[in-house]
Order: sequence, then C-alpha cells, then structure tokens
Amino acid sequence: METALLLLTILAAVAFNVTSGFHDAAEISAPAVATRALRPAGALALFGIMALAGPFLAGTAVADTMGGFVVLTDEEPATALGIVAAGIAGAALWNVITWRLTMPSSSTHALVGGLVGVTAVVAGPGHVNWGFSALIDGRLEGMAKILAALLLSPVAGIAAGFLVFRMGRLLLRRATPLANRPLRRVLAGGTGLLAFAHGGNDAQKCMGVIALALVLAGRLPSFAVPPWVILLSAVTLVIGGLTGGWGIARTLGHGIYRLEPLHAAGAQAGSAGVIYGAALLGGPVSTSQVMGSAITGAGAAERPRGVHWDTGKTMLLVWLITLPAGALAGLAVYLPVAAIAALGG
Repeated sequence: METALLLLTILAAVAFNVTSGFHDAAEISAPAVATRALRPAGALALFGIMALAGPFLAGTAVADTMGGFVVLTDEEPATALGIVAAGIAGAALWNVITWRLTMPSSSTHALVGGLVGVTAVVAGPGHVNWGFSALIDGRLEGMAKILAALLLSPVAGIAAGFLVFRMGRLLLRRATPLANRPLRRVLAGGTGLLAFAHGGNDAQKCMGVIALALVLAGRLPSFAVPPWVILLSAVTLVIGGLTGGWGIARTLGHGIYRLEPLHAAGAQAGSAGVIYGAALLGGPVSTSQVMGSAITGAGAAERPRGVHWDTGKTMLLVWLITLPAGALAGLAVYLPVAAIAALGG
C-alpha cells in the first residue's frame, strides 16, 4: 500500500507542477507579448527551453526548504504519505480554479497552505516546523523562512520594477521612439532570463515534495533530490507552461498598466533578479506575485494614476486567501486519500 501511496504522491506532485506551469508561462511571456516584442508561439518556445534549463543549474536550496517545513518521519508511512499527497493535490486544485478564473495566483502559497493545513489538522501543529524559535537564535528556517520569502518578494518586486524603469528612462532620456526596436530585442532576451529564473525556483517545489515522499516511504535514507526527480520536475513544469493558455497573460499584460517596452523591460529585469536571487537563498517565491508587483512598480515609476489599482487589489485578495484556500482544499482531498489508505491497511 505504501508503494501505491508513494505513486499517488508523485502523481499529485506532477499534477501540481503542471498546473503551476499553467499560470507561469503566460505570466512570464506577458510583457514581451503585450509590447509585441515576441509572438505567443515564440514566447512559449523560449519559455520551454530556458525554464527546462533552470532547475539543473540553480541547485536545490528551495527544494531543501520545501522538504523540511513539515516533519512527518514519526508518523506511520501510509499516514505521512497520505498527508503529503492530499496537501499537494489540494494546491493543484486551487491552481486550476484560479487558472480558470484567469487570475494570477501563487502556486507557492497554495502548496504551503495545503501541506501545513493537512499536517496541522491530521498529525498536529507540532509536526510543522514553524521556525519561530530559530528566529530567536538568528536563524531563518521552516515556515518563518517561507513566509519571509512570500511577504518580502512582492515588496522587492515593486522596488526592482520601479528602480529599473527609472534607470532605463534616465539612460534613454534623449532617445527617439526608434529606441523601442532594440528595447523589444532586449525584451525577448529578458523573457528567456525570466523563464530561466522561474524554472530554477518553481520546479524545486515539486522536487522538494517528491524527495520528502521518497524519504517517508523509505526509498531514501535521508533528504536528497535524485537526478530523475529534477528531470521530472523540469519537464512537467514546461509541459504545463506550454498548455496553459493566455487568459492570465492578458491580466498581467494589460490589466495592471498599459505596458510599453521600457516598462516591460523594467518589470522583467526586476522580476528575474528577485526570483533567481530567492532561488539561490532557498526562498520559495511566487512568480505571479513578483511579476505583478514589478509591473506595478514600473507603472508607478512613470504615472501612478495610470496603474489599475483595482486589478492589483483583486490580485492581492487572491494571494491572501490562497494560503487558507490551499489548506481547505487539501483537507477536502485528504478524506478520500485516507479512505484509500484505510482499505490498504
């Protein structure tokens, strides 16, 4: 039965990764497509290549964080695997709901909410590494580290988008409209850079959960990410990105601010820096959250009144409710998973 639950957990992780890709290719491509720097097909091809490369070159710091904030090694393997499977399946469910609503949502929030919610209710709050005691000793780990990354990354995104746009406008203050042509070429390269950073951060969430499941099932003696898990996570993230559609791209490309090439370049560069920097530090962040924040920052740097703040408020509301929504979805999924585990017992 443990083998069946392990396979179920891996399938849930793959489903989560694919649904995460539904959101992310469109989000990453939005600035270049909105400013006509790339056509949708070209943007998706570039996303596929660069997002596939990211997980192999960014290390496993984020995976280590994701695999260590719930502690289930003292639970029965079937129970522990059922908790992980339900948590990640609930996150995938929330991803699908927000994707259908064409609203940028945080897959990271959903995954953290799903895992923490099911773990705290089924195994008990003590099985979550909250990380608050470590803060007293000056260390950042567990949920404290994840929450810090999720809370600080949008602030960093706004600041990065604002500063890069202002710097770009200063450098191009005497340029003619013809400067938009080379800027569009920069945007094409920036899309690839952002896709690489995204792959290096987001695929690691799937890696971390699968590695955790392998440990709980006794297939690994200690937490580590096997090469096949890296490959599986990279490929499924790209598959999701190539099949996700363009509804979210319209929200980010036109719903926050009317993007011109310089705004888009500022948002891209700022987002890529924040996302890849977080990957190196082991901080799981939301691509949609950082990207939306960077676009807001770039728009506000030019004309704050031109920013569609109502769209931003809606996105903020979705981000805020994603943690509890992921938890509730995970608990809803746990009931049939527990029934399957009981049949096997």
